[in-house]
Amino acid sequence: MAKTIFVNRYFFPDHSATSQLLNDLAFDLASRGQNIHVITGGQLYTDPQASLLSEEVICGVNIFRVRTSRFGRARLWGRMLDYLTFYLGATWRLLRLIQPGDVVVAKTDPPMMSVCAGWAAKIKKGFLVNWVQDLFPEVATSLDVYGVRFVAPMLKRLRNRSLQQGRSNVVLGARMAQRLRDEGVPSDRITVIENWADGEVIQPVPREDNPLLLEWQLEGKFVLGYSGNMGHVHEFKTMIDAAERLKDEHQIAFVFIGGGIARQWLEDETAERGLTNVQFHPYQLTDRLRWSLSVPDVHFVSLRPTLEGLIVPSKFYGIAAAGRPVIHLGDPDGEIARILEREQCGWSFCIGEVGPLARCILGLSQRHTEVAEAGQRARRAFDRQYASVHALKNWRTLLDSVSVTVPRTNEEIAQELAVAAGEK
Repeated sequence: MAKTIFVNRYFFPDHSATSQLLNDLAFDLASRGQNIHVITGGQLYTDPQASLLSEEVICGVNIFRVRTSRFGRARLWGRMLDYLTFYLGATWRLLRLIQPGDVVVAKTDPPMMSVCAGWAAKIKKGFLVNWVQDLFPEVATSLDVYGVRFVAPMLKRLRNRSLQQGRSNVVLGARMAQRLRDEGVPSDRITVIENWADGEVIQPVPREDNPLLLEWQLEGKFVLGYSGNMGHVHEFKTMIDAAERLKDEHQIAFVFIGGGIARQWLEDETAERGLTNVQFHPYQLTDRLRWSLSVPDVHFVSLRPTLEGLIVPSKFYGIAAAGRPVIHLGDPDGEIARILEREQCGWSFCIGEVGPLARCILGLSQRHTEVAEAGQRARRAFDRQYASVHALKNWRTLLDSVSVTVPRTNEEIAQELAVAAGEK
């Protein structure tokens, strides 16, 4: 039986965003009798010193954890060394593991993994599928990461060759698909499969049944929330400026849940401005997600406009599963903004529109029925399109098409995905 081999720097028991998606897909495929292998690192996203077994089988998934340096994410040079050692270890493991006809699915952590995976797959006569969560080096150049701009043209050429080699490149939305076409990747090698959330684990929780409202002293408040990674790709000044504008509206509270490089800046700004309407909490365990995601009446989702088409914020899917609407800060024609407009489950503002945002929040705090109805529409959209059952089915269809002896055309794959969508 041909194998499917996934490559990503994090995997179970890690619960960061990219590993959680891979966890869901790998365990689903293994539960259906498929021969699934995962090449990953020995670190956890939040603990670079974690010591995990180098090889084990969990729920039918064969896991190989390669040795890497363990500097973590705190400094750029340390992260680059972690990347480099992962490239070497993962490529060596791929060369030992791939047999002719096997399918290699390369995710984009670390960046450029598709280049190494494509090289190994070509040598060992396997098939390459790229699971594109973000586009590097474009993300790095958009954020002015030191030194990347000088080597970006060469990195793009290498990356594009690996994308063109792939039997399919799975992207997260229409704008990302267009980015790949602009880079010369044929349309018949691009497939859109959105990220997802588990609608069984994350469900709307009525306020009276949510213990976190009492624990966090938010009873009777209209809550604006941000949940997840607080990174360079997001924008927080507009949020904290709005919180300052509304600091005398004692019925309105702002809650930031999670961590990341921008959290310290947010905490410093909150203290410096003397904002008592803002509070912070750490990442929540999986069994508390349905509560934490249901604490806010409205969630923020933010993405810097220069990154549209390079990244799609995956936090939207968990928010929709929790039956909460979204305030989007970024490009008004961005991927999330388009969803909010189509599904009528949120509101969009450009970065820096503090006055209109503050007025919108104040108005929503007085129109609870409107907010609740927008949240209900978000959950209906989730059930219809973004629940894990739909995405996993589309992935099974795609991988089946890659592993057959005679490759199916893009039109045939599109027809199968359309049939699968019609059965949702």
